[in-house]
Amino acid sequence: MNDYVTELRRAVGTRPLVLPGTSVLVTDPGGAVLLLARADTGGWGLPGGIMDPGESFEETGRRELLEETGLTVGRLELLGVYSGASCYYRYPNGDEIYNVTAAYLAAFPQGAVLSLDTAENTRWRFFAPDGLPPDLIGPERPILADYARLLEERRAG
Repeated sequence: MNDYVTELRRAVGTRPLVLPGTSVLVTDPGGAVLLLARADTGGWGLPGGIMDPGESFEETGRRELLEETGLTVGRLELLGVYSGASCYYRYPNGDEIYNVTAAYLAAFPQGAVLSLDTAENTRWRFFAPDGLPPDLIGPERPILADYARLLEERRAG
């Protein structure tokens, strides 16, 4: 958790916060998407996180991706912005959050080596959109559903 959120939590406890952040869907040439097994929840999620004050959504995505995976990507393509009840999450420690997430697509950099931040994540794996893990974190579901639709449109188109 970043320092900004830690400070907010000291003031409001576990009550719901509305927090902006970014997720990056890093894809392989076949369309599979990189997911990380999160250390704090045990569920699978996309690389990404909460925006620091003064950051843009794209800057947040690039920073979080680098911190969590060691990857630096080229072009980011906006998939969509996600908010509302489907983006609610309650952490195991009781903290509640309504995510406002800008989700970007990025290609896995050719020849890159992934270096996992094991403080935040325990493992990584590429998943096909039609073979996602059952313990996928709830707020990731609408993002990945939109990605699956986009992939089908592109393949059909």
